[in-house]
Order: sequence, then structure tokens, then C-alpha cells
Amino acid sequence: MAETKFERKPGEKMRLGMFISAEGHHVAGWRHPDVRAGAGQDINHYVNIARLSERGLFDMLFKADSQSTFGPDDINNWKRTTSACQFEPITMFAALAMVTKNIGLVSTSSTTYGDPFHVARFFASLDLISGGRAGWNLVTSSAASEAFNFSLDAHVPHADRYERAAEFVQVVMGLWECWEPDAFLGDKKEGLYFDPKKLHFLNHKGKHFSVRGPLTVMRSPQNRPVIVQAGQSEDGRDLAAETAEVLFAVQQRIEPAREFYADIKRRLVEKGRAPGSLLIMPGVMPVIGRTVKEAEERFDELNKLIHPEQGIPVLSDMVGTDLSKYPLDGPLPPKPPINTQQGRQAVVYDLAARENLTIRQLYQKLTGQRAHRVVVGTAETIADDLELWFKTGGADGFNIMPLTFLQGLEDIVDKLIPELQRRGLFRTEYESNTLRGNLGLHTPVARKLRISEPVPAP
Repeated sequence: MAETKFERKPGEKMRLGMFISAEGHHVAGWRHPDVRAGAGQDINHYVNIARLSERGLFDMLFKADSQSTFGPDDINNWKRTTSACQFEPITMFAALAMVTKNIGLVSTSSTTYGDPFHVARFFASLDLISGGRAGWNLVTSSAASEAFNFSLDAHVPHADRYERAAEFVQVVMGLWECWEPDAFLGDKKEGLYFDPKKLHFLNHKGKHFSVRGPLTVMRSPQNRPVIVQAGQSEDGRDLAAETAEVLFAVQQRIEPAREFYADIKRRLVEKGRAPGSLLIMPGVMPVIGRTVKEAEERFDELNKLIHPEQGIPVLSDMVGTDLSKYPLDGPLPPKPPINTQQGRQAVVYDLAARENLTIRQLYQKLTGQRAHRVVVGTAETIADDLELWFKTGGADGFNIMPLTFLQGLEDIVDKLIPELQRRGLFRTEYESNTLRGNLGLHTPVARKLRISEPVPAP
């Protein structure tokens, strides 16, 4: 049977997220002479990022998060990175909601080391505060060390984390539906603050959770927060197809990216969802120069700043084994079983085998961007690359990862975005004041079977 050629709808635009990360996404970015070390501890730094990203018409700001430092307990293994110090993202986004109008605010929160009621309430509150611009990046926690901050001696096994996550997200969505959209009355004459017929108890009882509800936060202008996920394993793909509306992916090559894209869209249909109900957005680090040579020199300059004590722990975390025990100029050891980043581990081992890379070459190539794809060139050649992925079924858009903040972001907003707009690939103005509206996602229909009968009137 001949393969069906992928085609975009006429006028369809790519979606772009701005992945924010302290002083920059390159692991040694904070060491660059033009970057202010410690900027990631200053809320005004993030205000500048948010305003500049909104000027660039990005769909959303995205913040990854971990509730621990990555890697072993030895401080020497992570003393050279910025990952040990970061704001709690939901709190930070509540502040950024006050200085932005259109851009979405997508924060990470764990289903393994969190509680459904807390997550539902935090994100519903952020959604109301921002006027309908919140998104929840659902993770099962890739940092095994998070367990040590939540009264556990070991990380929860991979399959167990995803089983819990599947129930967790159903509880959260059920809590978001406890209030019908038009429940608020504010009827001063009758003394009715809300319509009691439009408030419901959840009454969920499952394997992992027993949650009565109702939630204490009403609906936002976009109905409920957008659900985002980043899983690439089999469990992650199934969970995304069941619940996610945006999927952040790790893909290095266009052929596997197309296969991944087609697989996720197929799973959506199998679960009774429309293919367009989930947007696939791989991470990309653009390195922009006036010429390709200038861009290559800029990237090489930063790669030389990666200290082995910085690169080895990051790569070790990706592959699931301590690489400090192996020769830097030798190959990776055999792939071990892993309880954390299974999809990312596969990407790293595939790259190492395909390009015959040593451990040193791998950490110089990958740890700067945590295994995401780097595209080095001019604004025109980078736009060529993104256009190819977008138009041929590799992605619905991209989660953009600047080398450094603010300079790397300025290059993207002032050089790459205008080139994408010139080609008709990206918006020239926001379509909506809500995240769901700008992403072109439909307002979800309340799942009445998952909630109780209305609360009896007094």
C-alpha cells in the first residue's frame, strides 16, 4: 500500500512555545561574558523574557521544573549548573500574568510527587488570574532524586508512575468540571452568589485517589487549562493520546520525527479524538548568525565552556548510568535499563551509534541542549529547516530554546520570527486572549459521566 503524502491545510500556521530557562538553555550559557550570571534568580529577568516573547507573538511561555537537583547527592556533580536554583514556576507565572496580555503560561507539575486537588486548584487559579492563559505540563518526574524530598527512599517505578498519572489527570479534569461555565450569578436581589444546580461533587474513588470535591475555583474564559505533556516512551505516548493537548517532543532527525508524529496522531484516532486535538512541538535550539560560519563559531564558543564535571553528570542522567567511570574518549557503555527518561535515552544511544561519538563528543554535542535538536545557521536557513518539518509531518510547531537570555531570544524575535512571518508560516498578530484560542484548540466538552448530580439546593 502506498504511503499517504502529508499535507497541511491552506493557511495553517505553526505554533511556537518559548522554553524559558534561567540564563539560557545552553548548559554553559551562564558563563558567557555577555550573560549576567544569577539573572535566573531575579523576577525582573523573567518579566523581560515574557514581554519580549509576547512581542514575538509566541503562543506560550513554558517552564520545566524539578523538585530536586538532578543527579547524585555529591555537590561537585552539579555545582557548575544553574539547575540547583530556580523559582517555583506556578508562583512565577502568576507574577508574569500581570505584565502580559496574550501569551500562554505553561508550568510543570508532577503527578508522582503531587496531589490532584492541589494541582487542580493551583492551575485553575492561574487560569483565572491570567484570563484564561494557563497550561499544565503533566510530568511523572524524571529526576529520581525527587523521591528523597517526599519521604521515599527510591524513585517510584516507571510503570507505576504512569498508572498513577493516568488516574491523577482524570481527577484533575473532573475537579475542573465541578463548576459549570455559567454557575456564577452574583444575584444581589435574591442573595444567590452562584447557581447551586451548576456545582457538582466529584466523588472520585479509585486505586490511588479518593477525592470528593468540589473544587474551590470557578471556570476561566478558556474553560479549563490546556494539558501539556512531554512523554516519549510507550506509556508516555498512550497517556498523551488519552489526555494531552500539546506534546513537547525530543527528536533529532526528521524521519523518526515523522514516525513519532504519525504514531501519536494514530493513537488519538484510536481513542476517539481528532488528530488536530493534540499539537506536537519538538524542542529546537536555534543558533543564529549573519552567516552560517558566524553561527557555528557562536555555538562552538559556548560548547568550549562546558566543563567535564558539568557535562558528564548531565549526560549520565540522560543515559541512566554513571559515565564518570568510563574513558571520556571511549564509547558509551551498553544501554542499561532505566527508570526515568526512557525516550531521551533512546535518542542519545541512537545518535551515538549513528555518528560513532565518544562520551566527550556526546556531552559537548548534547548536554548544551539536553538532547534537543540544534539548528545552526542564518535566519533563512533555520526557517528552511523548520518549514520542512512543519510541512512534511514532522511537527505542528516547536518549543524554542534560546542559547542564552536575553541575547539569544532577541535574535529569534528580531530575525527568525520575521522570516517565518514573511513565508506565511507564523501569525502577525494574536488571534485570541486565551491560550486555547491562540493554539486553535476547541473548548472541551464537560464529561458529565465523571461528575455527580448537582448539589441539592438549600
